[in-house]
Amino acid sequence: MKIAFVGKGGSGKTTLSSLFIRHLAANEAHVVAVDADINQHLGAALGLDDQEAAALPAMGAQLPLIKEYLRGSNPRIASVETMIKTTPPGEGSRLLRVRENNPIYDACARTVRLDDGEIQLMATGPFTESDLGVACYHSKVGAVELCLNHLVDGLNDYVVVDMTAGSDSFASGMFTRFDMTFLVAEPTRKGVSVYRQYKEYARDFGVALKVIGNKVQGEDDLDFLRAEAGDDLLVSVGHSDWVRAMEKGRPARFELLEADNRMALQALQNAAEDSYEQRDWQRYTRQMVHFHLKNAESWGNEKTGADLAAQVDPAFVLDERYVQDGAAQPA
Repeated sequence: MKIAFVGKGGSGKTTLSSLFIRHLAANEAHVVAVDADINQHLGAALGLDDQEAAALPAMGAQLPLIKEYLRGSNPRIASVETMIKTTPPGEGSRLLRVRENNPIYDACARTVRLDDGEIQLMATGPFTESDLGVACYHSKVGAVELCLNHLVDGLNDYVVVDMTAGSDSFASGMFTRFDMTFLVAEPTRKGVSVYRQYKEYARDFGVALKVIGNKVQGEDDLDFLRAEAGDDLLVSVGHSDWVRAMEKGRPARFELLEADNRMALQALQNAAEDSYEQRDWQRYTRQMVHFHLKNAESWGNEKTGADLAAQVDPAFVLDERYVQDGAAQPA
């Protein structure tokens, strides 16, 4: 399952995504975690020290390798240079799975050992001084979007993405790449403003969206979130001594996380598993193609000098059966 955590800056989405990742690992799920935020804090939230977090390879720096691997022998993609972030898979493309070894994971993923298991962590890479004035962060996140477009995953497979703050993911079709989007909202007017944006933008795309109320201090805060989010409000989270200790770099064992917060994390997993039953690979593939054609027309054709609409394989549907095929790729 593909899970996104979104919210305004400072809402606590990175902290909550890290708690959810720890929870999944404790429940023996197979997890690939991706830090796609411009502020790269997920590694630290998962217990890496500053040196370890800084040593994470940047997916954005490996974009040529990612494109070359995913392109495979797809005859519709003439070269790496004609692949853009929205390029969809087709016959001959290579697909990614959560439980496998491949050159992309070798180059971009690192194993992080947690109290109750281990996960693979990937990061887009920070926005550097050399990028100022010549690049935008969406070019880095494009590596994540390409990987999601080529990913097939099953029930106990999780890809958890800590997204960039606000509604930036709507600059491409990446917001449609997830089985469940958890929006972290504080009980304030600013806190729910991003929720309203997401709800409005995602309305026509069948995006499953649930709200996590964070920094909730009492019934009045809860009433406010209920009034603003209605049935989309899934759980609320209040003060956590465990999280405070974690933020100081001195976390207790994860099993000591407060019982009500552990129950909240289980509610997130239950909601994710419910969304799995609603998967529609046909719609997923149609949306992928829709945003590729849109990006091709608006900037991709001009940038690459190619007709990128020709990359679409009309007979191909990304399908869960490829999870079961081991090393087999579409042919």
